[in-house]
Amino acid sequence: MDRIDHLEHLDKHLVEELAQVARETVRDELREQSRKQRRTAMLYAASGAAALYAGGAVALAVGLALATGLPGWAAALITAALLAVVAYVLRGAARPGHGHGSDAPHAPHRVVGGTAPGAPPGGLGGMPYPPAPPQPPTDPDTPHHRA
Repeated sequence: MDRIDHLEHLDKHLVEELAQVARETVRDELREQSRKQRRTAMLYAASGAAALYAGGAVALAVGLALATGLPGWAAALITAALLAVVAYVLRGAARPGHGHGSDAPHAPHRVVGGTAPGAPPGGLGGMPYPPAPPQPPTDPDTPHHRA
């Protein structure tokens, strides 16, 4: 009987030791992955900062080029409008599902718990939906046959 108790103690000790090794291995792996991700994030941040300054230099150059033929305030206003258009286009490109400029989600094609609209979602000139064929009640004991 003592031998069985001793084996149970060894099993518990072995399980605890394996769990500790597994935790340390996972911890080391996560630490290594997070180190790589931090480095990548820092490089992206530096790239973004450099791109921001480059964009500012381009905006300044456009403004100065326009200022040769226009008053300074008009050149700055045109440059700001151009940058706003570029920002709007880039925002639309970042959100391909919302390219129309609306922030509202698309209407569902099927209304649950209500009545169907009079026309299909595509807006085919007010053509109504075709009538739905009647569906007979299904009986679980009857085999399913197709006609």
